[in-house]
Amino acid sequence: MASRLPPLNPLRAFEATVRRGSVSAAARELSVTHGAISHQIRALEEALGTALFERGGKRLKLTPQGALLLPAVTNAFGEIAAATALMKQPETRGDISIACVPALLSLWLLPRLPSFTEHYPGVRLKLVASNDPEHLRSLDTDVCVLYGDGNWPDCWTRLWSNLQLFPVASPTLLNSRPLRSVRDLADHTLFHGDDGREWNTWLAAADAIDMPRGPQHFMSDARLSTEAALHGQGIALGDTITASSLIARGDLVVPFGLTVPANHAFYVACRQAARQTPIVKVFIDWLFATLEETLPEPQASARMPMRGRGGRAADAHRSLSAPAPRRPASSQPRKTRA
Repeated sequence: MASRLPPLNPLRAFEATVRRGSVSAAARELSVTHGAISHQIRALEEALGTALFERGGKRLKLTPQGALLLPAVTNAFGEIAAATALMKQPETRGDISIACVPALLSLWLLPRLPSFTEHYPGVRLKLVASNDPEHLRSLDTDVCVLYGDGNWPDCWTRLWSNLQLFPVASPTLLNSRPLRSVRDLADHTLFHGDDGREWNTWLAAADAIDMPRGPQHFMSDARLSTEAALHGQGIALGDTITASSLIARGDLVVPFGLTVPANHAFYVACRQAARQTPIVKVFIDWLFATLEETLPEPQASARMPMRGRGGRAADAHRSLSAPAPRRPASSQPRKTRA
């Protein structure tokens, strides 16, 4: 059972006294007398059974116990104040323009738009399928969700999600042409959502980089390679965000239990001036909250054993939900998961 919390008014008196630097200043802020603040602090110390301030000195100084209590009290009052401010805000209305990675827009964001509309019916979205960081410089774009290294100077940027990559295929295709081992990939068409580096990374982790390869097709973005796999035309590399719903529905299956970190990650970014506008704030907050609430754990279907040379694949990542490590910023970001 949780311990009983100290009384609220003494906590307010304690926090105001420390923040303002004196009992007199705290009394003025809270519109009470000097004696009332002193009384409330003594009451808090009695309730906690410990002194919070060192007496006798010329300057206000916390005891170790007071220093321990202060951050928790400050954070609690700050969160209450922030929640109260949000409650008092007028209904959010207006237009907002979003540039988003095509695969993420098609396969993750669009299916979840009804949730955003339900919460913010007065907001009208303009959605642009693009992974071009130049949108960050445009006054016509309010928020960008980009795949890259997050190194976009003079912009507000926050990591949204790391990614793991793994082969995905249509169950219809695998029923007719099964994958019994990694080497069987040579009998299938491979679809690339980049210049080929992602597949090379995965095959290297599977000890199959020198494997003979059949037909290969290169797409401008991961959305197209995933759609080609959905049509049963070959094998694509899916990721833990955009492919998760397709896997959960059974539209795609994961033939192998090996995942590798993507080269980069998904970031939310915008101009510094746009970050504080209410409509941008609610959309960004919704993006992060929805990811946390709805991110499923893809379950492999008909996973095949890894049979690479030397058995090194046993040391590779096995969990499809494991986060990929963040890569250092690069001056030449690549757009491989667009």
